Amino acid sequence: MDGLLKQLRNRMSALPDAQRRVVQCILEDPRAAVAATVEQLAQQAGVSMPTIVRTCRAFGHESVRDFMLALAQDLAVTGSYLHRSVLAEDSAQDVASKIIHAAVSSLTELGRRIDIAMVERVVACLAQARRIDCYSVGAASTFMAQELQSRLFRLGLTANAIFDLHQQLVSASTLGPQGVAFVISHVGRMPYTLEAARFARAQGATVVALTQPDTPLAEVADLPLLVSVPQDAVMRVGTEAYLAHLVVIEVLMVRLAQQLGPVAARGLGQYRQLLSKYGFDSAEYSGAQELDDEYKH
Repeated sequence: MDGLLKQLRNRMSALPDAQRRVVQCILEDPRAAVAATVEQLAQQAGVSMPTIVRTCRAFGHESVRDFMLALAQDLAVTGSYLHRSVLAEDSAQDVASKIIHAAVSSLTELGRRIDIAMVERVVACLAQARRIDCYSVGAASTFMAQELQSRLFRLGLTANAIFDLHQQLVSASTLGPQGVAFVISHVGRMPYTLEAARFARAQGATVVALTQPDTPLAEVADLPLLVSVPQDAVMRVGTEAYLAHLVVIEVLMVRLAQQLGPVAARGLGQYRQLLSKYGFDSAEYSGAQELDDEYKH
């Protein structure tokens, strides 16, 4: 007998419109469907909750729970190591659709769950900090830390991105009560960075963490920014976590610019004009000599 996923694909076109939308929603992200409530699934598919029940019965399952159990069992057998939503036999169109839908769904869920009160506390802390040092370990987190440092720098704040473990400890020893250690690690279990975070806190610095819920890093932090996304099938830090972290950083920086007021706005405007005129990727760029001449005046 065919597994439930194959049944869903083969019979979807013959179903009534509302049930077809339910099946389409399940196939786009079957693991998320298993974890969703009936209400959440109905909202995502744009149907009523009784339609979810009828769809499950159409495939021989008396209850939604029995249906989801069968789906989970099928996923355990046929699960792909390519992507949590993609099956080995999917077409290019299926792959593109599923990956994009999964990313959009993760960001939509982030919008529902983001702790705005914590965002405001972090922004207030950053606005008052004498120095902000951004700690990271690993390729993805290091990119995030560098992006955060660059954004803070453009707002006129003193910030560093530090991925060397020894330098993190040196930083932690010098931050003091007016400093912030902003630690980025989705995994949240890197021993040396955890030690640096603990040491920074012991010296009176405020520790902000961008990480998953229920990690050691979240427990160490004074101000945890928690990002929860489905586990990636291949990487410890997948694309959806990557995108979610970038979005949180964007929210923080825009809100921080609002807090800092006209001074930050002017600085950002000057930075934009400078890059537009002298940036190597600018159509108006005419070489370093023009910049040298302007400085002489």
